Amino acid sequence: MKSRSSKRLRMLCVSVSSLSLMMLVGSPVVAGVTAGDSTQKAAIRTPQPPATPRINGTSVFGVRPGSPFQYSIPATGLRPMEFSVDDLPSGLKIDSKSGQITGSLTDRGEHVVMLRAKNKAGSDVRKFRIVVGDNISLTPAMGWNSWNVWGGKVTAENVKQSAAAMVSSGLKDHGWTYVNIDDAWQGKRGGAFNGIQGNEKFPDMKGLCDAIHEMGLKVGIYSTPWVTSYATFIGGSAENQEGIWAPPTIPKRGNVNKKILPWAIGKYGFAKADARQWGAWGIDYLKYDWSPNEVPETAEMYDALRASGRDIILSLSNNAPYDNIPGLSKIANSWRTTGDIRDTWMSLSRIGFSQDRWAAYATPGHWNDPDMLVVGFVGWGNPRPTNLTPDEQYTHITLWCLLSSPLLIGCDMEKLDEFTLNLLTNDEVLAVDQDPLGKQATSLSADGSIRIYVKPMEDGSKAVGVFNLGSKDSTITVRLSTLNLLGAQSVRDLWRQRDIGQFEEQFQAIIAPHGAELYRIWPARR
Repeated sequence: MKSRSSKRLRMLCVSVSSLSLMMLVGSPVVAGVTAGDSTQKAAIRTPQPPATPRINGTSVFGVRPGSPFQYSIPATGLRPMEFSVDDLPSGLKIDSKSGQITGSLTDRGEHVVMLRAKNKAGSDVRKFRIVVGDNISLTPAMGWNSWNVWGGKVTAENVKQSAAAMVSSGLKDHGWTYVNIDDAWQGKRGGAFNGIQGNEKFPDMKGLCDAIHEMGLKVGIYSTPWVTSYATFIGGSAENQEGIWAPPTIPKRGNVNKKILPWAIGKYGFAKADARQWGAWGIDYLKYDWSPNEVPETAEMYDALRASGRDIILSLSNNAPYDNIPGLSKIANSWRTTGDIRDTWMSLSRIGFSQDRWAAYATPGHWNDPDMLVVGFVGWGNPRPTNLTPDEQYTHITLWCLLSSPLLIGCDMEKLDEFTLNLLTNDEVLAVDQDPLGKQATSLSADGSIRIYVKPMEDGSKAVGVFNLGSKDSTITVRLSTLNLLGAQSVRDLWRQRDIGQFEEQFQAIIAPHGAELYRIWPARR
């Protein structure tokens, strides 16, 4: 007797062809990379933004009462550009030239404002919600992290130059915000709070944070509740009350998660001291890294960050035991669902296509994190081009956006080639990740090498990702009934930012090997 799931899989009518498409009557083909084109010369898909202003990024922003407010309106178009906000609540102000909104709000509640941008070519307006309450990170964080490119060799100059490149490349205009320092910045304890201070590579943490904030960006930092970090720098606990620390005298062996000192929780904790120091510097994001992630240490740091005077995202690494998620997901803003990603198809596909069981825990303010992006120049201290093919990189970004994952670029920001920049600046694709509903896509079906993922969107539309895990071009027929869609539907190709038509039953696509296509589907207007 055949199962219902087998019947549903057959309904997708997946066929494979390396030569041509099988045309269906009334169902135009949606082409990905041309069948048989192994050179991938047409890798760049996204058209350049227009000269007229276009406001991008999230449409909702969470802030806690009394916390410093900082939000830069991301907008593409000719410069100079003038920014304004209708109905901006008392306590906030906007810099009309930079579009940066700053200030503080003391009363809980929601404010609906209109963001405006204009230049000599035209203007744009967008509704924006400011929610003052306990939740922050109402959409997944977007930014950069130092580890996948610099590893333990990172310096303050690397970080500052990466922030400058985020601005000069235009990534900031698409909503990329955080500039995060990973492991290897830590020196000794000291200062007014007896918090961890920067080492010789990071002599002026406050100055670095100020410089990044002046660019309209935010700053992240790294720590661990262990005595020693993975890279053998000082951690958030110690065996003495003073927190005096010396580098480990035993060699690091493999994945140090066996609760053996110094890669374990020390007798004395310094979460409050460190959080106060980060607040004084102006930190906005914390990557808190140890294994296994457990609730007591997470709760201690959550409380410390809440008392720091700043809204600091709490991101857990590496990685969260599934059994601990009911407790962790209530207090952490994100948590790693997997071990470290590498720039290989095996690593990418193994991690990316195994996230369904976590979907129930993704909600505004709390996100599943399948690890950072491995596009562009990566190398963990020895930068070189990613080993992922262009099609594999499309799969990477498509899937991570459908999964409502934090998006943290891991490459050398000063070596952003045309393809990588194009890959990271498609606002319609990024909008899938930043959708305020906050639902994670799940796999509708799996048939051989084909995967179809569906994500419900706040406006009632559905984002649909079609993936080919195989080694040959595949012709895929997507039946709308399998998406629970009835009647005529409008289908838009998000990577190419173009409407492909209205369909009542099905549409087709060619998907390249290890490639992906991403669509958004709405009921058709009659």
